[in-house]
Amino acid sequence: MDDSLLLVTVAAAALVVGAAAGWAAHAAVARRRLDREQSFFGLPDGSECVLVTHRDSTSAHWSIPRHDALALLGLASVVEACGAHAEVAPHDTGLQGFGARTEFCVGDPTAHRRLAAHLANLLPGVAVHPGDEHGIGRGTFAVGGSTYRMEPGAVEYVLLARLTAVESGRPVFLAAGQRPVTHRAAVRHLVRNRARLARKHGADGQFCLLLKVVNSQAYGPDVVELVADVTKAALAPAEPKGHRAGV
Repeated sequence: MDDSLLLVTVAAAALVVGAAAGWAAHAAVARRRLDREQSFFGLPDGSECVLVTHRDSTSAHWSIPRHDALALLGLASVVEACGAHAEVAPHDTGLQGFGARTEFCVGDPTAHRRLAAHLANLLPGVAVHPGDEHGIGRGTFAVGGSTYRMEPGAVEYVLLARLTAVESGRPVFLAAGQRPVTHRAAVRHLVRNRARLARKHGADGQFCLLLKVVNSQAYGPDVVELVADVTKAALAPAEPKGHRAGV
């Protein structure tokens, strides 16, 4: 073998080895990223989860409000990417307790029975005003000594939480908002920021974030601001005079 052919052979071998090493490194990084996502969402390969939503009160049939449906689609993409399987269930259907499988609970806590129960049991420091006889003040949040009342289409609030009530159990994710557009905004925030949230709070950590949706009448769910991390206040025991969701 002459020198030119030898150089070509060595160069080709080096390219093959380099490409293989690069592919292996890329695959390892992708695997670690997937492992972190699966751990954060509690969705290992082949696992089951449930997406819980409420019915559209304006429809005579079982249907889901448009923004809630789009929020569920966003969650479904995460579930599929993790190699898991999802079931969609209405809020008023008897479901097992939490911890056995990951749960995504999306809706208005004044109308969503399971979401209201989760707030009462898992976030006792959060109060949701049911509204007076005319519906005034409905959905107003009270947490950490502050209240957050919506101005429909201008300023609306939503709580985004990851909770692990049962040791070694699967997490429960809550998107509890004042209008359907806020539920979609919270889910989008969760999906877009999942890596940062996992790094900040840990794969097994709990958090409760208060988000503000700005001018949804013009921008839909696109303009979202983090008002505060209210985890400590939300997990604290409820105040004696607080109004619970659905009361």
